[in-house]
Amino acid sequence: MLLRTVLRVSAGTRALPFLLGFVLVALGDELTAWVTPGYGLAAAGHATLALPFACAACAACGAWEGGRLHRGGVFSRSPVRSAPAITAPVLLPVAAMGALGMAAALGTTALAGGTAAGVPQPGPLAVWAGLLLANTLVGSVVGRVLAPVVAVPLALISSFVLNAYPAAFDTYWPRHLVGGGLSDCCAVDQVLDGRAVVASLAFSGAVCAAAVLLIRRRGTPLAVAAALAVAAGGAAAGGWAARDLGPEPVRARSAAALVCADGGPRVCLWPELGGARSAVVRAEVRKASAALAGHGVTVPEAFTMAARPGPGEAKLGVPTDARARDVAPAVVGGLLPRAPDCARRGDPYPAAAALGTLTAWLTARAGPDGTTVPAAGVGGRFTEADAAHAARLLRLPDGPQLDWYRATMAALADCGTPPPAPVGGEP
Repeated sequence: MLLRTVLRVSAGTRALPFLLGFVLVALGDELTAWVTPGYGLAAAGHATLALPFACAACAACGAWEGGRLHRGGVFSRSPVRSAPAITAPVLLPVAAMGALGMAAALGTTALAGGTAAGVPQPGPLAVWAGLLLANTLVGSVVGRVLAPVVAVPLALISSFVLNAYPAAFDTYWPRHLVGGGLSDCCAVDQVLDGRAVVASLAFSGAVCAAAVLLIRRRGTPLAVAAALAVAAGGAAAGGWAARDLGPEPVRARSAAALVCADGGPRVCLWPELGGARSAVVRAEVRKASAALAGHGVTVPEAFTMAARPGPGEAKLGVPTDARARDVAPAVVGGLLPRAPDCARRGDPYPAAAALGTLTAWLTARAGPDGTTVPAAGVGGRFTEADAAHAARLLRLPDGPQLDWYRATMAALADCGTPPPAPVGGEP
């Protein structure tokens, strides 16, 4: 059959405008929300939100095409070509429809992230390709067995449920078989864990092999048993690969990609911040650090955007589209102590009551005049009561302020030390 004829009569060609419209209109807001600006991997991961819908469309159109071949008696006329060879060109436009739907989703997230660099990521693309092909082939098998009025809606609904709902399971490995965790990838200090890709490819590859076996052997009892065994084996292999993964299939990004610049303190940024923006961030970090050090606050040797700062380093949690006003709060956040293990276990942590006041005081000390607390908590980091208490602290001499600061930092290091008494009047 000529290619133009295949494209003209294919259900995938006719369903393509509907899939594209759904992705761009119905999913547009979801796809453009929470994409890490400038980070291609985040754009690729977030586009996976559209994958269950593209897979469902492929399954439904595959069911229609499989039923059309069956109703035409193509496989019962002693054809020269094998059943898979006959089926492949008919299903190719269907798989291409799903790929174009995902391309539209990827373009949407890339525009939202403001980047085209690094957007075609091999890991997510491989997961998408495997699952789109698996759903297309399984839909074709369903269409050969059931009447179109049953096969198409059954394939559509079943595919969506099986691809979308594992992400809601408390057990995490099933979601990674269908790429359910990729939509949460990735913050700029994270990369995709390859085990999630291996798990999904093992599963989708086994499902594809099982579907091809059923197409070739025309659903004999032995072929059905063998296909079920192959699919179960693929699910087991994928589950084994993903057994230690959490809900998000990510790991820390290598610090080797950081771009560091010395000069009191050392500032290490991800390359996604770009030249002009990184210069602004470095200048503001050094300005805030100098202000804090001038007021007796201990400042680390380096600030880094790495997921796990090393010895002598503090975390700099600025966004990739950071502006000057975002930097001082990020510097303050890097100076705050990490909650001890006892607090993360749920033990009483009395010093936590002083954390907001400490944040407000450090924010003021990092400012231009060192005495003004922002009227509203920066990003919700402290309350108006915390700001009022910090303002009273700032009216005291430097000595009592530093004593309170050091006592509060020491109390925040464990669960057994209460915070220091309020200074300068009750908050």
